[in-house]
Amino acid sequence: MSALLRQDLPNYTFEDYQEWEGRWEIIAGLAYAMSPAPTLYHQSVSNKIAHLLTSALKNCEHCTALLPVDWKISDNTVVQPDNLVVCYPLEGKYLTKAPSLIFEVLSKSTATKDQNTKFALYEQEGVPYYVLVSQDDKVAKVYQLVQGKYIKLADVDKETIIFDLGKCSIAFDFGSIW
Repeated sequence: MSALLRQDLPNYTFEDYQEWEGRWEIIAGLAYAMSPAPTLYHQSVSNKIAHLLTSALKNCEHCTALLPVDWKISDNTVVQPDNLVVCYPLEGKYLTKAPSLIFEVLSKSTATKDQNTKFALYEQEGVPYYVLVSQDDKVAKVYQLVQGKYIKLADVDKETIIFDLGKCSIAFDFGSIW
């Protein structure tokens, strides 16, 4: 029955997406509104993550920390991770290759999608590290891709984790984001 219902749903494409106002993502042709806007605390945590990533990468010529930017995975899948690191030259208006590290700051409106749909998507697309940040619990779940599957490295609150990004390695102090 659910497969039958799925056929009745719209199947949006990148071309549709480019015409929309506001912040959206499309995953397998389904539209996800990125609203309401994140809370002040969500933005504060995300800002601290961005600052720490930028600082950690200041001596790395190969990797760049980014805030939400379109990552076009396919014609019907475009996502905007909260914080990410790419370790290749940036070209064009959006990303077309997988980032090396993604942080998603969980909120009530996006937690299920981040923990399930995006988890599977990022795993499938070969993102080496995925971090789910629970602002409410002040805990981050750190996953690493091993032989095509995510394994949990740790649940952290104040610890420092080393991320091996290939050409660069960074130490990220999770205690500094709360």
